[in-house]
Amino acid sequence: MRHLKKGKKFHRLRGRRISFIRNLANDLIRAGKIETTETRAKAIRPVVEKLVTIGKTGDLASRRLLLSRVQNKTVVQKLIADLGTKYKERNGGYLRITKLAKTRKRDGSRLAVIEFV
Repeated sequence: MRHLKKGKKFHRLRGRRISFIRNLANDLIRAGKIETTETRAKAIRPVVEKLVTIGKTGDLASRRLLLSRVQNKTVVQKLIADLGTKYKERNGGYLRITKLAKTRKRDGSRLAVIEFV
């Protein structure tokens, strides 16, 4: 039984799953909007929202914390400079998931668009 177990495994080992979610989050922050499956969108939403919340302060400690979690300097710069200032007055809810009416051809999984509000 999966009591008190949160999150999806995505048929990956722990390290590969962490880097998979990190790469999806990096792509979303870089592009501002990505099209992926519903499950992946729901999995990266809390990760990216926490990163934006950390980026809102913009001090050295938050920059180092973001760099340890994202491991990409350009993404950290965008989080602090662009997204941190854009959502300074907003208390969460930075992302929107829109379910699409189409499915992926090879396995039939439902697609969704995740984007910044």
